[in-house]
Amino acid sequence: MELKKQDLEFEAKKFFEAHKKEIGESIRQEDSIVKFDFEPLAEFSPVLSEKLLDSPEEILELLQNSLDETGLIKNPRIRLKTLPNSVDVKVREIRAKHLDQFISIEGIVRQASDVRPQVVNARFECPSCGAILSVLQIDKKFREPSRCSCGRKGLFKLLSKEMVDAQRLVIEESPDALDGGEQPRRINVFLKEDLVEPRMEEKTTPGSKVRILGVLKEVPVPLQSGSISTRFDLAIEANNAMPLEESLEDMGVTEEEEEEIIALSKSPDVFDRLVQSIVPSVYGFEKIKESVLLQLFGGVKKVKSDGGSTRGDMHILLVGDPGVAKSVTLKFVSTIAPRGRYVSGKSATGAGLTASVVKDEFLRGWALEAGAMVLANKGIVCVDEIEKMSEHDRSTMHEAMEQQTVTISKANIQATLRSETSVLAAGNPKLGRFDPYTPIPQQIDISPALLSRFDVIFVLRDLPNREQDEAIASHVLEEHKQKVVRDVIDPKLLRKYVSYAKNKAPPKLSEEASDEIKNFYISLRNQSTRTTDGIRPIPITARQLEAIIRLSEACAKIRLSENVERQDAQRAIALLKHSLKQVGYDEATKTFDIDRVTTGMPSSKRGKIISLKETLSQLESKLGKLIPYEEIENAVEDKMSKDELEEAINQLSKAGDIFKPKKGYIQKI
Repeated sequence: MELKKQDLEFEAKKFFEAHKKEIGESIRQEDSIVKFDFEPLAEFSPVLSEKLLDSPEEILELLQNSLDETGLIKNPRIRLKTLPNSVDVKVREIRAKHLDQFISIEGIVRQASDVRPQVVNARFECPSCGAILSVLQIDKKFREPSRCSCGRKGLFKLLSKEMVDAQRLVIEESPDALDGGEQPRRINVFLKEDLVEPRMEEKTTPGSKVRILGVLKEVPVPLQSGSISTRFDLAIEANNAMPLEESLEDMGVTEEEEEEIIALSKSPDVFDRLVQSIVPSVYGFEKIKESVLLQLFGGVKKVKSDGGSTRGDMHILLVGDPGVAKSVTLKFVSTIAPRGRYVSGKSATGAGLTASVVKDEFLRGWALEAGAMVLANKGIVCVDEIEKMSEHDRSTMHEAMEQQTVTISKANIQATLRSETSVLAAGNPKLGRFDPYTPIPQQIDISPALLSRFDVIFVLRDLPNREQDEAIASHVLEEHKQKVVRDVIDPKLLRKYVSYAKNKAPPKLSEEASDEIKNFYISLRNQSTRTTDGIRPIPITARQLEAIIRLSEACAKIRLSENVERQDAQRAIALLKHSLKQVGYDEATKTFDIDRVTTGMPSSKRGKIISLKETLSQLESKLGKLIPYEEIENAVEDKMSKDELEEAINQLSKAGDIFKPKKGYIQKI
C-alpha cells in the first residue's frame, strides 16, 4: 500500500533520528550541506527510497523539510553520495523514460562554463486551481509553465525565483567504456550552489573524470520563429558531482583474467607474444611494434628534489613511405590504449589538440573546452599525417609534450590543464620516399623543437626484397580469408593487461640496470671519432638517456615487476640504438650524431661550414672583399669536395653571412 505524504514525512524523521550521529558528522555548518549514502535509507525505508528514485524532486524536498523539523539543522540541502547500481546509465543509453528520475553517469568533463548567478527555479501558482508549479530554468529564456493539470494555459502567477551560482558542464563518455571506434556521446550537466564552490571548481576542470548524480530534465529547443520545437534536448540537474581518481580503472578485470594476466607476465616469451599482438594484420616491423608496446605501458613519472617533475610518458614518431601501414598502426593503438584518441592531419587544429575558449549559449558567458591531449590524460593521442598540420597548430603541442600541461589565456579565462599524455605521431617525407642519407628535419616539415621532444623516431621503408615480399603477400592474402587464426592475445585482454600494469606499483631502477644504462651513455658519448676539422659529433644527449630509462621502466611493467632489471635496460638500449641507426647515423664520421635528428645538420657538415668561414676570412685579408670562386675551390680542395663546398656556400648564404655580388665572386657580409 502506498504511503501518504504524512507517512513519508514520519518515515523520514525516524530515519534522521536513527542516523543522527552520521548526519551530524557530515553536516557542514557554514552552508548546511548534508551528505549521506542511499543504502542506509533503502534498508530503513524501502518505500521512501523507491519513491526517491522515481520522484526525486518531490522526495528530496520532503526529506529536507523533515530534517529541518527535527531541529538537527536549519534549511538543509541534501546531497546523495551513492545511488543503487540500477540507476547507473551510460550517456548513450539515456532515453525519455529516464526523464524526471534519479540517474548516475560517469564521464570526462569536455567543457566547463564560467560560474554565473542564475535563476534556476521559479514557482508559479495556477489562478484556476491554486496548484503550485515549479519550472526548472535551464534555457536561455525565462520559462513559464506551458499548462496546468487542470487544463489552464498561460497567465500563471509568479510566486518566487531561486537565484544561485550556476555552472554548465558538458560531460563526454570516457573512452574506457567504449568499444574501439565508437564516437563518445555528450550531455549537458548543470551544477549550482555548493557544487560550484572554488574548491569544487578545481576538480571539475576540462579533462577531469567525474561521477554525476542528478535528475534528468528536458530542455526545450526554441525555433527561429520564436515557438518551441517538438524535439527536446536532455540535461541533468546535478544533485552531487564527485571527482573520480585520476588513475585508470582496472576496467572490470575478473579473477580469471587477473590470473591469466599474471601467468602471461611470467611467461618467458611474453614480449614476443605481446609484440605479435600489436597490429597483427601488419607483417614485420618488430622493433617498431615493440616500441609502440612499451609506449602503451609507459614509464614512471617522478618528482625531483627541486619540485619539478620528469614525465613518464614517452613520445614516438613514425616516418616512412606511403603504404607501410602507419595509419593502421595508429588506429590500432588508439583502440587498444585505455584512453586513446585518434586525430589526423588537416582535420586537427591546435585548439582541437589542446584546449579552446568557446561561447556558452546557455549561461551567456565563456566556456573552456578541452582538446584531445587533455581528454586523453593518462592515455595516448595518435596524430596521423602530422606534417599536414600547420606550424602554428603543431607549436601548441610543445608544452603538452614536455611539461605535460596545457596553459590557456583567452577572453577572461586563464587556466592550466593536465595533459599527461603519450603521443604517437606519423608523417610522410616531403618527396614521398624516405632518403636515408638526408637528415630527418630536411625530409619532414616539422620544427627541430618538436622533433627533439620525441623519445624515439623510427623509419618505415618499402624496399623490394623477394623473400620479404613473398611473406608480406602471404600475410595479406591470409588476412583477406575468413576466420584467420593467429597466436595473438585477444585485444580486450591486451587492453586490460595495459590498464592492470598501469595500476600496479611503479617499478624502481635496480643497481644493475642503472650501471648498464650509465655505461652505455658514457661509452657512446666518449667514443673516439676522427674528424678533419676537430669538431666531435654528439651521439647522444640527456634526452635520450631519459628515453632509455622510460623504455626500461615500461619493460618492467610488462613483466609486472617491482624492479627494473638489467635485461630491461638492455632491451631499451637495443631499441634506442635501432632508432639512432636509422635517423642519427652520420656516414661521414661513421658514428651516431644526434644533431642529424634535432637540427638537421650533423657535426661533419657544421665543421665544413666553420672551416669555409675561416678560409673566406683568410682570403678576404689577402684578396680584398671580392673573393673569386676559383680561389675558394683551390683553398679547400683538400678539405671538401665540390658538392660539399656548394652545399656549405648555400648554407652560409641562407644564414646571411655571404652573398654573390656578381657571377664567379663571393663577398662576406
